[in-house]
Parts: sequence; structure tokens; C-alpha cells
Amino acid sequence: MKANNLKEKYRIMDTKQFFRTIRRMGLEVVEKFPDLDNLIIAGIKTRGVYLARYIKDVVQEETGMDIPVGEIDISFYRDDLSLIDEVPVVRGTRLGENIDDRKILVVDDVLFTGRTVRAALDAIFDFGRPKEVKLAVLIDRGWRELPICADIVGKKITTTLSEVVKVKVKEVDGADEVWMLERVN
Repeated sequence: MKANNLKEKYRIMDTKQFFRTIRRMGLEVVEKFPDLDNLIIAGIKTRGVYLARYIKDVVQEETGMDIPVGEIDISFYRDDLSLIDEVPVVRGTRLGENIDDRKILVVDDVLFTGRTVRAALDAIFDFGRPKEVKLAVLIDRGWRELPICADIVGKKITTTLSEVVKVKVKEVDGADEVWMLERVN
């Protein structure tokens, strides 16, 4: 995998580890949200949406509850739009029904600076006023620039700024795994 001056350094999670972690995260959702009737699981596009669906499947398997899964598009909520060369691709936020007084679990693949989560919160509050918003991430790699932390973490790792954590999901990348990549000049 060599794209955008990145090369594979090592695999963080293979498929078995990936789904073991997703299962643990799903069980944590059941534990932390006893009132599942009031919950929406919302993934940040793109890979967060698939992770949200995987977590929802675990919750449904454990409880029999069919939790709605929403999608959060942060394209126009980013604080770096003026730094991006390309025009953002808008895919649309879909949170389903009215979110007022609902609990929302935001799901993302990697927590890094916190800016993606801040943008997701802005998008959510444009749709209403939820009772509570919690965050679940597959990988927390540190280096926060904003005071944001995850309530449910699949795996916490130590990284350098030259490293990139790449979460792959089968629906987009052909495999469910996590890689550490290194920037090369």
C-alpha cells in the first residue's frame, strides 16, 4: 500500500482482532446505555458509518434491539476548508428521526486531533438538541488539539506525527483491519 507518500509499517489489527474489538465495544454500548430505546448510533462518514453498523449488529445480537444507525457528514463543518485544495464532497448527514432528547453515540475510526469530532458535534446540533452525546472510536492515537476524549475506545496506541493509522473496512477497502503507515518523503 503506497499512496500519497505512505508506506505500510505494520498491522495493528488483523480481521480477527478487529472484530474481537468491535464485539467488546458493542458490549460496552449495552453496558453504558441501559435505555437502548432512546439511542441512535451515528457514524462519521465514511468508515465510521460501517463501524457504527458493526457495533449495532453486536448490540442487536446481545439484546434483540434494532438500534437506528445514522450517518454524519462533516464536509462543511471542517475548520480547515480554506486549507483544502479540493471542493469538499457532500454526502449528507442522515440521523433519521427527530434527535431532540435522544442519546447519540458518535462512532469514528481514529481519534487524533479531535477536530473531526468537533465538526461532527456541530453537524449534530444543526439537526436538534440531543439529551446526550457520547463518542466511540476504534483507535485512539493521541495528539489531541481540542479537549475531546472518547467514552468507548477499541484500542489506544502511541504514535508519532509522521505515522498514519489506516482503518480498513471490507465495504470500502476489501478487508477489515488496521494498519500503521509511515510518511515517506
